[in-house]
Amino acid sequence: MTTYATTPEATTSGHRLEQKRSIIGDFPGPKSVALAARRAQSVAKGAVSGVPVYAADADGGIVRDVDGNSFIDLGAGIAVTSVGASDPAVVDAVREQVEHFTHTCFMVTPYEGYIAVAEQLAELTPGDFDKRTVLFNSGAEAVENAVKVARLATGRNAVVAFDHAYHGRTNLTMALTAKSMPYKTNFGPFAPEIYRVPMSYPFREENPDITGAEAAQRAITMIEKQIGAETVAAIIIEPMQGEGGFIVPAPGFLPALAAWAKTNGVVFIADEVQSGFCRTGEWFAVDHEGVVPDIITMAKGIAGGLPLSAITGRADLLDSVHAGGLGGTYGGNPVACAAALGAIRTMKDQDLVGRARNIEALVTARLSELQAELGEHGIIGEVRGRGAMLAIELVQPGSKAPNAEATKAITAECLRQGVIILTCGTYGNVIRLLPPLVISDDLLTDGLDVLESAIRAAQNG
Repeated sequence: MTTYATTPEATTSGHRLEQKRSIIGDFPGPKSVALAARRAQSVAKGAVSGVPVYAADADGGIVRDVDGNSFIDLGAGIAVTSVGASDPAVVDAVREQVEHFTHTCFMVTPYEGYIAVAEQLAELTPGDFDKRTVLFNSGAEAVENAVKVARLATGRNAVVAFDHAYHGRTNLTMALTAKSMPYKTNFGPFAPEIYRVPMSYPFREENPDITGAEAAQRAITMIEKQIGAETVAAIIIEPMQGEGGFIVPAPGFLPALAAWAKTNGVVFIADEVQSGFCRTGEWFAVDHEGVVPDIITMAKGIAGGLPLSAITGRADLLDSVHAGGLGGTYGGNPVACAAALGAIRTMKDQDLVGRARNIEALVTARLSELQAELGEHGIIGEVRGRGAMLAIELVQPGSKAPNAEATKAITAECLRQGVIILTCGTYGNVIRLLPPLVISDDLLTDGLDVLESAIRAAQNG
């Protein structure tokens, strides 16, 4: 029997669940084990879960499982529940909406909520030009439609993506995604006219002195020589890569690409599905360098956990699409729109942009101190990220060789002690931290205590 618990703490007002880590009894518990057995008989094996426990409740920075264990949530459903998994503003907005209607289909009988979300996105996204928005269900749908718009508006076919990119699991977005296993292996053939160029990955550059502008020119030269600028409809890039390893490109990389795209009539698409909505300490990650995309794709943090995604961009681009060319049965569902309006209200009222910056300061100071203590022969290769989108890249001691084994061991030990953390990276060696932006400092510090202990254990073998 395992018992891990922390003392109660002062919590943000309004939390239903005690903001306290508590693992009591066998792990996983008997109810989770029983659900796993039922799952094995009914759910396809290809749909996997990162943890062996089943959620019963979630609030603030805590996820409670069916056996009564409480976990510190440093994953937020992969950057989705930034306002918490049961934010009162989201709950109230959803409750009010479902009492009226759950669906009419915006393409049949439209409703105000869809328009209100579009108005909010026009206000929040970068750029002072006239904008238009279309709503969908998932990040992959948003990416697919952004590419559709770019191709139609430019009359060109080629789309440029980057090393380490992740854009989704549909056919087109699999083609855009760089990592093969588990996302692409044996699922082809993929959509054509997709081309890949090098990303700025400062930690793994062969030339550590290469600037962002130089890394951008490397990509631009490849586009011009191997694809042809006149054939390119769009460049699509995550301003801070997600699944690829929370890679922050060198300063100047994004502005140089955006400037080249503008000069050559190429649509610059910023995929902010994971990095958007206060996550990086700005409303959107492109804001850190003042980059204004032609189209921005959004999902995850937009609606407090309900399925909603969007593309927002230049009116001339989106309005170039013929009537009926954009849409979908569930796109911009009224309940999801209500949730988005509630979530955005919480982001503004609680200044979650500022909160993300506070989280960055707390976490990076702690992890950078640990990295320095472990030294050049430590397993921490780099601590990086922005806001509450932070990462630890783990390496073999004394080198930059990826250390996926330590990553797995640390993740498992954290979970055993009641802390949910996620991994990512092309090489499977990156721990990513995505806490809800409403998590308290006390709870976050407790989670970091566990993480630090697990890293030390992995360092010592």
